[in-house]
Amino acid sequence: MLNPLPWFIAGPLIAIIMFLLLRLGKTFGMSSNLRTICSMSGAGRFSSFFCTNWRDNIWSLVVLLGVISGGIFAFQVLKVDPPQINEDVVNQLNAYGFDSVNSSYFPAELFSLDQLLTVKGFAIILIAGFLVGFGARYAGGCTSGHAIMGLSNLQRPSLFSVIGFFIGGLVMVHLIFPLIF
Repeated sequence: MLNPLPWFIAGPLIAIIMFLLLRLGKTFGMSSNLRTICSMSGAGRFSSFFCTNWRDNIWSLVVLLGVISGGIFAFQVLKVDPPQINEDVVNQLNAYGFDSVNSSYFPAELFSLDQLLTVKGFAIILIAGFLVGFGARYAGGCTSGHAIMGLSNLQRPSLFSVIGFFIGGLVMVHLIFPLIF
């Protein structure tokens, strides 16, 4: 079994890619890839937001393809164990009914097909997807675009967006998640 790349190798590799993108005048972010796909599919007929020249951004779909294929490769070939979570957090999640903590990347109590087919599970995925999509559009990009590309480019709006992402994550984990489960 192979171990993931250590931070001191993976971090500089990400920095090199960001430097190259900045030098080429390109931007990076997963939500912009989804916008390109929607523009290619003709969504511009329904919303002016998707009326873009998608051919200018076709290069970014290679990034999306790399993320998907890299994830599949890592899962199928490298067989990396899920990271181990702090014991206090494990106990807290066990109290909420999550028994698969530290044994899988995605807890079956939230991400299994059986869970999705319940009213509660479907509502959680639907509402979460809407909020993520709305948030990415409202913030002018997603977490990867703002946190990696925007901060690398010293953009003040990205700094405020990243601060908002962290605050939103803290509110979710400490206030909303206990109410749902």
